[in-house]
Amino acid sequence: MVRNVAICPATPSRPTRQGTGVRLGFVPLTDCAPLLVARAHGIFERHGLRVVLSRELGWASVRAKLAHGELDATHAPATFPLALSHGIDGPAAECLAALVLNLNGNAITLSRRLADAGVRDAASLATHVHAHRREPLVFGIVSSHSSHPFLLRRWLASAGLESGRDVRVVVVPPQQMWPNLRAGHLDGFCAGEPWNSAAILAGDGICATTGCELASRHPEKVLAVRAAWAATHEDEHIRLVAALLEACRICDDASKRDEVVALLARPDALNLPGHVVRPALAGKFPIDRESRRALPEFLVFHRHDANAPSPEKARWIAGNLLAGRLPGPVSPALLERAFRMDLFDAACRVAPLRETKANLNREIEPSSLPA
Repeated sequence: MVRNVAICPATPSRPTRQGTGVRLGFVPLTDCAPLLVARAHGIFERHGLRVVLSRELGWASVRAKLAHGELDATHAPATFPLALSHGIDGPAAECLAALVLNLNGNAITLSRRLADAGVRDAASLATHVHAHRREPLVFGIVSSHSSHPFLLRRWLASAGLESGRDVRVVVVPPQQMWPNLRAGHLDGFCAGEPWNSAAILAGDGICATTGCELASRHPEKVLAVRAAWAATHEDEHIRLVAALLEACRICDDASKRDEVVALLARPDALNLPGHVVRPALAGKFPIDRESRRALPEFLVFHRHDANAPSPEKARWIAGNLLAGRLPGPVSPALLERAFRMDLFDAACRVAPLRETKANLNREIEPSSLPA
């Protein structure tokens, strides 16, 4: 069972600035990097766009503002186009995505208390639960309809544990995961970066596993757009996708890594030291304060045809992240309304890319999508 809780006092989100232009939301996570890069490099302006970025506390705030028209578009979990369009866990507002911003990027972090008790992975967690626990452990996720419940359930199930029976799952804003873990309110969490690295490098937790190991190359964040805005601003929308597509390519360029780390570390973004931001981008992920694991695909912004909102990705999202939660049969037409390859194709003709359009639009082979 998933419950929304407010465990620690949250820092209030900054209000959206008033004015003309595209109102574009983001939650301070490492995978919001394309939005910051596009702003810093003047890519929005080169595409004739005026964009106002709005830094939000968490996905509940983003969803409410998108549903009520306070945002035109946002960096969002890959489920948002379908979840909002069908009113899953909240008000309905038709949304769509013409761009996947990244693949992977999550991890499962365990508390120092569990680590000190010998827990390192799902198997040792199961041993601990069966030997010592009478009450369920408490694990945090950032949303009830993102990749995080799916990844957490898959990890628990690998050791015969069940969400709701052995682990109570609560929804916590991303920035509050580390403070709640340190305060003892959480025994673990599944979240995106940089909050795993922040907890681990501070000595407050250890990494049990990562999203790229649980479901390799899964679609993680998209550019979610209000369908009403997209219909009345089609050219502007296509140029927005083109600008962010260009920024995604920069984010995957190793020669730009220091610059991207610096942008993310700024007070108006993640407001964290660069050494906490770097691991996800460098693919050398901390397991504890002393050891690192080489995971070159921990976070993918552009490689492996990451950005196309292909039918293959749409089917995976519907069949895994929203399994049993969509009304009626999941038809190709339903998915095509939410994940718009036609608009992505149009943006590819605008974006100044080194790669050929044929290479960009090549769909991911079924074997490379997570099971």
